[in-house]
Amino acid sequence: MLRWFRPLIAAALLAAALPAGAQDATLPPGTRFSAIRVDVGPLLARGLGPYAETVRGELQAALAKNFADRVGGPGPTLVVRVTGISLNPYAGSETRFGGGNATNSDYLEGEALVVDRAGTVLLRHPQLSATNASAGGAWYDPASERRRVTYIAGHYAAWLRRGLGLE
Repeated sequence: MLRWFRPLIAAALLAAALPAGAQDATLPPGTRFSAIRVDVGPLLARGLGPYAETVRGELQAALAKNFADRVGGPGPTLVVRVTGISLNPYAGSETRFGGGNATNSDYLEGEALVVDRAGTVLLRHPQLSATNASAGGAWYDPASERRRVTYIAGHYAAWLRRGLGLE
């Protein structure tokens, strides 16, 4: 078993038993992380294989960009566990009868766990991001779906930084 995978398993097991005070708090302003990891285990468990790995890659890149000034040193690890992604069918229409259409939204759901070296979850921050399905450009372009994943990953990472109080 890979060494880096053990803390992810420990974090998953401990997350269920977190004390109420460890949930959905913010971090001190100067917090730095020793590493940032993306866990797509829940997606892999649903049989999403290569697609889950695409989500992992895009989110890892977005987190690296948004948290570049917060990585390095002996701090805790930021583990982002993706629990769900939904890219709804998009056929080029943003409105119906002059109003918005909620079915034209993409969703990325997960939680951030701040884990110390011993595997103790110090903080848990659940988050759901919703973006417009048109973010990938023309729906008939084969690259549209990948651009939608890239876009929602960037959205998730930017809001996570704010949600953790690091903005």
